[in-house]
Amino acid sequence: MLEGVLRMADLTAGQVMVAAPRMDLIQLEAPMEETLHQVIDTGHSRFPVYEGTRDNLVGILLAKDLLKLQRAPELNIRTLLRPPVFVPESKGLNDLLREFRNTRNHLAIVVDEFGRIAGLITIEDVLEQIVGDIEDEFDSQDDVGDIFALADQTYRVSGDASLERVGEAFSTALDVGNIEGADDAHFDTIGGLIAHAMGHVPKRGEYFDLSPLRFEVLHTRGGAVKWFKVYPLPVEKTPA
Repeated sequence: MLEGVLRMADLTAGQVMVAAPRMDLIQLEAPMEETLHQVIDTGHSRFPVYEGTRDNLVGILLAKDLLKLQRAPELNIRTLLRPPVFVPESKGLNDLLREFRNTRNHLAIVVDEFGRIAGLITIEDVLEQIVGDIEDEFDSQDDVGDIFALADQTYRVSGDASLERVGEAFSTALDVGNIEGADDAHFDTIGGLIAHAMGHVPKRGEYFDLSPLRFEVLHTRGGAVKWFKVYPLPVEKTPA
């Protein structure tokens, strides 16, 4: 922990933040059902909310505040928003942690030198620089490991699992020949390879076929795939 404290003294918000493209944002005008699905699927407790474009952040929504809509359906999300806190990329983590404690705020929006949104940072991100990864309700002890057999004869595979590990576990060679750039680039994880192939970080429910397997996204966290559900490619029926 002392080593972490010393390292943190040299770090800035820009070095630790979740980059803007990986931020999970809620659209102010989105239907409530869609918003609830997003809150449940991502598992975050706080969400930046935007109106119009992703650069126009209008507030921060706490997931627990959505419970107020059960008692007062006439309310809308705008009434539940809390003002966003903005910090520069260059802000030191020591100063940021002090500010989080003094203001009792747990999330800040990071902006670059031109005032554009660069990402977000939470108090958990800062504390993890001292104590290491902090487990939450979505990181159970069952997650120790990277590949698990499920009851429905499918498998749960960590997005951080190496390509070699996946190939060995399923006794197969993954066909990456159709993925542009896959032969020239080196991918350490199955999640990184699939995100490259799809051109974006896949969301829950999306899938990618990497013969002879299908990788379906079960859970994402921090802008990366946490878990895939993996099963053999469905057999295509030939017309009679």
